[in-house]
Amino acid sequence: MSAPVRVRFAPSPTGYLHIGGARTALLNWLWARHTGGKFVLRVEDTDRERSTEEAVRAILDGMRWLGLDWDEGPEVGGPFGPYFQMQRLGLYREYAERLVKSGKAYACYCSKDHLDAQRDQARAEKRQFIYPGTCREEGYDPSRRHVIRFRLPKILEVTYTDLVKGPITRPGSTLQDEVIVRADGVPLYNFGAVVDDVTMQINLVARGDDHVNNTAIQVLLYEALGYPVPAFAHLPMILGADKTRLSKRHGATSVTAYRDMGFLPEAVVNYLVRLGWSHGDQEIFTLAELVEHFGFDHVGDTAGVFNPEKMLWVNQTWIKTLSPQELARRALPHYRAAGLEVADDARLVEVARVFQERAKTLVELVAQSRCFFAPVQMDPKAKEKFLGPDSLPVLHGIRDGIAATAALEAAGLEKLFHEVAAASSLGLGKVAQPVRVALTGGTASPGIYDVVLLLGREESLKRLDDAIRSARS
Repeated sequence: MSAPVRVRFAPSPTGYLHIGGARTALLNWLWARHTGGKFVLRVEDTDRERSTEEAVRAILDGMRWLGLDWDEGPEVGGPFGPYFQMQRLGLYREYAERLVKSGKAYACYCSKDHLDAQRDQARAEKRQFIYPGTCREEGYDPSRRHVIRFRLPKILEVTYTDLVKGPITRPGSTLQDEVIVRADGVPLYNFGAVVDDVTMQINLVARGDDHVNNTAIQVLLYEALGYPVPAFAHLPMILGADKTRLSKRHGATSVTAYRDMGFLPEAVVNYLVRLGWSHGDQEIFTLAELVEHFGFDHVGDTAGVFNPEKMLWVNQTWIKTLSPQELARRALPHYRAAGLEVADDARLVEVARVFQERAKTLVELVAQSRCFFAPVQMDPKAKEKFLGPDSLPVLHGIRDGIAATAALEAAGLEKLFHEVAAASSLGLGKVAQPVRVALTGGTASPGIYDVVLLLGREESLKRLDDAIRSARS
């Protein structure tokens, strides 16, 4: 019987949770949920100059917003905080000493200046610098400043099978006695990751394919420590439309930036999964469907190209699936972020219903419906074109009809607009557009009857009166 799946996501807290990292976390999370396994979150904060608490918070905020919960960790800041490498230095020291005692690692006393000179010489000779093993046979003297180096075994090559890329071979001649622990006791990436994965019993390492070059030395470290080598799945990078690595010039790359732009977490999850994974021709997936169908056998080995327009389409599709009540609830923080005093009430739900088919994001929904919660911001061009003196008969006709109506409802408004159009010998559109500009400040809105109903009698009359005064002047 095979061991339960244990996967991890191990970000460095040197910035926000970017799109590529979020996809890596997501695919690990899906595999854990699909198999009934465990998903571990580990913060690799050994770069002390660049790691920040703010970045940790940004990563955790992004994970929580996407719904990517983790299954275990120290009980800090909630049910489970993530693991932090800087809180585990004693563990790395213990494993490094184990390697030294077994002769599989050794102390290196070479100075930085000495090694830099050797690197410069290799560069001048246009060859790869490989540490020549200067201190391999030196005795261990803890009183001298030193790093710990892994003693590379005599090998021709390292081969492993990647779940995404297939068999990968690294010639032994390209490897060297790598530093595994710095002089200050902090592990370097390859050693820290291996010790963590061993002690956390990770049996599948799924990460970006920028880590492929690290894997061979990690395989050797697992073997030197006497632990089974986990499976590996290296995920192709996400590229911009110009086929270069995704960066800010291609648009937002932070997960929380998409949250603030009014994207739904379901849509972001949906889009990120489809950047390199497929299940037939299906495009829109619920989280339950993703958990059911996900597998690394359908992750492609070529880079995904980030398409902002496709992501907007996915988001708009998800917006259409929400109930008006749920859409109103999701949009409310964005109204308030825009400085609008909006109540969580039936009117907001009705506004959400009316704009549900039009908005691609929650921020766009707020912008489109702003006129229902704030004074009209008149478009000068629309005013000049539609609210001149010749619009007065139409504006008066609609204004007086609304004032005389006992109860506003769509059928009655339709009748009123048709009567005013007939009386003015105009098409219905010639009546609706001046009224639309008067009520909303612009030429684009939902159906004019919905606009009147959403504003209500008093506000509609007030805005029509303002437009009439303006058209007279």
